[in-house]
Amino acid sequence: MSVPTVRGPVPAGTLGTTLMHEHVFGLSPEILWNWPDIPEGWDELSRAQEAADKLNALKRAGIDTIVDLTVIGLGRFVPAVQRVAELTDVNIIVATGVYTYDTLPGYFAHRGPGTIFGGADRMVEFFVRDITEGIGRTGVRAGILKCATDHQGVTPGVERVLRAVAQAHRETGAPISTHTESSTRRGLDQQRIFAEEGVDLTRVVIGHAGDSTDIAYLEELIAAGSYLGMDRFGIDSICPFETRVATVATLCERGHADRMVLSHDAFCFSDRIDAVKQRQMFPNYHMLHISQDVLPALRARGVTEEQITTMMVDNPRRIFARQGAY
Repeated sequence: MSVPTVRGPVPAGTLGTTLMHEHVFGLSPEILWNWPDIPEGWDELSRAQEAADKLNALKRAGIDTIVDLTVIGLGRFVPAVQRVAELTDVNIIVATGVYTYDTLPGYFAHRGPGTIFGGADRMVEFFVRDITEGIGRTGVRAGILKCATDHQGVTPGVERVLRAVAQAHRETGAPISTHTESSTRRGLDQQRIFAEEGVDLTRVVIGHAGDSTDIAYLEELIAAGSYLGMDRFGIDSICPFETRVATVATLCERGHADRMVLSHDAFCFSDRIDAVKQRQMFPNYHMLHISQDVLPALRARGVTEEQITTMMVDNPRRIFARQGAY
């Protein structure tokens, strides 16, 4: 089976070592359009080179593929990601979906089921088009679907996104990856709604599961079939480094390496973050953290090379190799 990347399809078996939840660019288009002189700045050529330099460092550290889960609501701009892909050998898989914790963007809020104008849900149409034809005029096809549920819970807007993602998944077979707020066990809400839509939960990654230390909750997600995204390494304010490592090690000890994927949820560039303050407050929040720090710590906790390969090579390959509508 082939997997769409920014440079074109590649066999799933060649993805190699994969970070399953990262971001190339996080942009605020209306800010950039109207106040282009903000200190964060946006020059596409220079930012693309900076991003490529970071991905090339990843390649030297042994990472072959990243999954860029930037969607509508996070400033997805695929033409800029194409520039990056021209400058790096790292595979970049991009996503489709809508990122919201509460209300929908106005375009969708005033159209579709339950709205004043009614009609079919254009989110489903757009997601399917991104996967089957390509995003905008780029020709780049999305390889995965993304949605979010945070502490606000399943608001009407969030529920529409979850169900639209589920329906697009059923129509295309593209896997699903999510954002969750783990302290409120939001992954269970997502699994419930996906199951109502007929989704095979083994084709879903419940994101940010690694923020939780509740082993019973994590094993409940696994028991329903989903993968766990242990994918915020470096965001130590939510869950400290040692605790994240201990949770992954414990789940490996309990036989669950085949249900986990690892990542950082980091950006090559985001205009929403003060880069200097970020480095001061979160020095480990970068895409090399797993290679440089997390894997040695896991090995020290007894996680085997086979288990690391399972989490970083085999599981991503299996997630993308399972394709087809159903």
